Amino acid sequence: MHENLSCEVGFAGSRGEPYAEHDRGRCMERFHVRRGHEKKTGGNAGLAKLAAEAFDGATADVDGRFQASFGLMTSVTGEYADGRLVVDVVQLKGEDLQAFLDQNGMDVAMESRRRWSTFLDDATGYNAKQRGDKAKEEAKNISGAKSTINMAHKTLELSTSLSDEGKQAILERIDALQAVLDEGKSPTEGMIKKLKDLL
Repeated sequence: MHENLSCEVGFAGSRGEPYAEHDRGRCMERFHVRRGHEKKTGGNAGLAKLAAEAFDGATADVDGRFQASFGLMTSVTGEYADGRLVVDVVQLKGEDLQAFLDQNGMDVAMESRRRWSTFLDDATGYNAKQRGDKAKEEAKNISGAKSTINMAHKTLELSTSLSDEGKQAILERIDALQAVLDEGKSPTEGMIKKLKDLL
């Protein structure tokens, strides 16, 4: 299974969760990291070491965030944050990409893909399929949470038999779910179920 170097056109299927607007070959994504893997890797210092093995010219700042490049990727920066691998990739596009391919051929493009995929495997502790499954599960939970919040608001609006305590409990669960969504995180199925059980 191939990894994406860009959230847009290019290689198919990034298996990450985009968390920022994409522009001109830039893609910021968050990837789930296997429990305990960040510590096993050595945190951001270990991540910078993995980047040095996978890419060219890897450097790290005082907080351990790395920056590197290779082939089609003019810049790859990343760090571990809140139990996720957060990466920002800038990739050649348009005329720059065509000029690069004319000069270097597809071999370097394929090597860029291979190195990106290997780096993600090593940095997350998950292979491409597992990362894809995690991203799908998260998207499903986010969608389910939003749907449940909408349903709860409708229930509050239409219900004539809910007690004040019942309404307050629903509002508290809505706020808890919304806070998780506002942080850009995925609520657990248990959090969603707690609100559904009140409806």
